[in-house]
Amino acid sequence: MAFRRLTDEEILAQIPAARARAARSLRTQPRADMVTFPTGKDAIEVRLINGVLLRVPLSLVPALQCATLSELNQVEVDRFGLTLHWECLDADLTVGQLAILALGRSTVMRASAAAAGSVRSSAKAAASRRNGKKGGRPRKSTPT
Repeated sequence: MAFRRLTDEEILAQIPAARARAARSLRTQPRADMVTFPTGKDAIEVRLINGVLLRVPLSLVPALQCATLSELNQVEVDRFGLTLHWECLDADLTVGQLAILALGRSTVMRASAAAAGSVRSSAKAAASRRNGKKGGRPRKSTPT
């Protein structure tokens, strides 16, 4: 499949929409506000901008298991609040990874899929109308 090269004008025309998407993402994505280790080396606690506290046992975070409390406290939160970084440990952890560790991958994936499936778009509405004209969803056959 060949890709068409965009012109400079086409790229520049896309910038306002990209900035708007980035701003919307920063308003709605869960982002870290503060990181603490309330029980010493037992758990990491991340407060998100929406007030949610996410506490994860350090035993679930392999990169941090052998760290000292002094090393753990050297955590830096990136300017967007999406990544936690420990320079001294050469370790990075995202808020999403913490959620997966806390809730389990299957729970996060199910919730993500449910949210994606509930999105309403003109393309989905058009596809639904086309399928409706064909008679809609086929009825389930009953075993005989």
